[in-house]
Amino acid sequence: MLKNRHIPAFRSRRDFLASAGGGFGALAFAALAHADQAVRPTPKPDPANPLALRSSQYAAKADRVLFLFMEGGPSHVDLFDPKPELTKRHGQPLPASFGRVITPMGTGGNKLLASKRKFRKCGESGIDMSDWLPFMSQCADDLTVVRSCQADGLNHVGSVCQMNTGSILAGRPSLGTWVIYGLGSTNQNLPGFVVLTDTGEVTGGPRNWGTGFMPATYQGTLFRSSGKPILDLDPPDGVSPERQQAKLKLIRDLDEMHRRARPDDLQLAARLNSYELAFRMQAHAPEAVDIAGESEATKRAYGLDRKECAEYGHRCLLARRLLERGVRFVQVYCGAGSQWDAHSDLEGNHTRLCARMDQPTAALLKDLKQRGMLERTLVVWGGEFGRTPMTEGTNGRDHDPYGFTMVFAGGGVQGGQVIGRTDEFGLRAVEDHVHVHDIHATILHALGMDHLALTFFHNGRHERLTMDAGRVVTKLFR
Repeated sequence: MLKNRHIPAFRSRRDFLASAGGGFGALAFAALAHADQAVRPTPKPDPANPLALRSSQYAAKADRVLFLFMEGGPSHVDLFDPKPELTKRHGQPLPASFGRVITPMGTGGNKLLASKRKFRKCGESGIDMSDWLPFMSQCADDLTVVRSCQADGLNHVGSVCQMNTGSILAGRPSLGTWVIYGLGSTNQNLPGFVVLTDTGEVTGGPRNWGTGFMPATYQGTLFRSSGKPILDLDPPDGVSPERQQAKLKLIRDLDEMHRRARPDDLQLAARLNSYELAFRMQAHAPEAVDIAGESEATKRAYGLDRKECAEYGHRCLLARRLLERGVRFVQVYCGAGSQWDAHSDLEGNHTRLCARMDQPTAALLKDLKQRGMLERTLVVWGGEFGRTPMTEGTNGRDHDPYGFTMVFAGGGVQGGQVIGRTDEFGLRAVEDHVHVHDIHATILHALGMDHLALTFFHNGRHERLTMDAGRVVTKLFR
């Protein structure tokens, strides 16, 4: 048997240990030499004021995030990703070369279903957009369309959860929670993270804006778009502001005595902070959602005079008001309860939802730009996955997490470009793959945070939003 000349022949254990020890020394030296480049855990926030403003890790491109969540899975091949080959092969089976495709309602659907939409090149950049989007198409040069997104979940519960928390399983902090934990709040009179939903119930409920294993201080606050913005916020009838303030002072003094012996108890700090914030919000939250002072032209621009989009338009206008008052992370749902889930009658479903969403979304983008806010606001548009190019039944599409579209604007984004590509039918991403973890890493990057360095110590390990995965989509930015 020939001896491997690359492996030295050791004459004794002492000889082996001497050689191996030298190797371990080299490893230690390499670690020390690159210590300044190592990822370090995030410093702990001040327990006495966990929402205090904190510096970003490097120069940020954005100060705040607006996430427009189209729950249920909008069809990318009917909105932003035209496929001439899909039209050409309408009615034919998916080629065998695509292999077995797992979908929630079967293994590959029936036959290829051509889009009935007409696409045109929009703006000076010539981005392809569907005739379902006549208003958003006017903003084409401010948009970056990422056509190669990917997720892990097949069904709504897990997929909505992953787009919000990074995991298809419940129990982890939401994206907005990580942002507030990392940067704090710029307005101490309003929540740093606000969620605006429509009449449906978001799939998975409050866990999508919850804190998981983090303190409740960082959770999202659900705002209602009419009436009292926050339920159970006002004091009982007959309790004057002076009496309530005296009560809160007593509670604060007692809790502070308890906290001194427990300086690192973030759960206790969260409770203390919630009392204080609730009191301040009683005065400031109603003003933030009062649109009476908005001009009639602004209300019309958001579609408040049109029945089909008035409700969503109202919430988009509230989102702008919250952002300009220093709320750092605002999430607006359109179609909560998986209303974009067009397993049948895709045409009827998306016609209705695009009519609800298109004008207010474009108005919000234009309003932010006109006010000089878009440059520092990262806008994200999209759902938990896309829809298959194959039919379900005769006129619907199944869930497609293998290749779908998300749209970005503002916050340093280079508008007027398309990133990534799906195959000739739009089933799978084939170029510049962008996983949900990459989307989250990119959002944190825009805010000046390293997704690997933003950590929370839990159960003996430093947890991260991206779960030790993810990469920044650098092509997105200027």
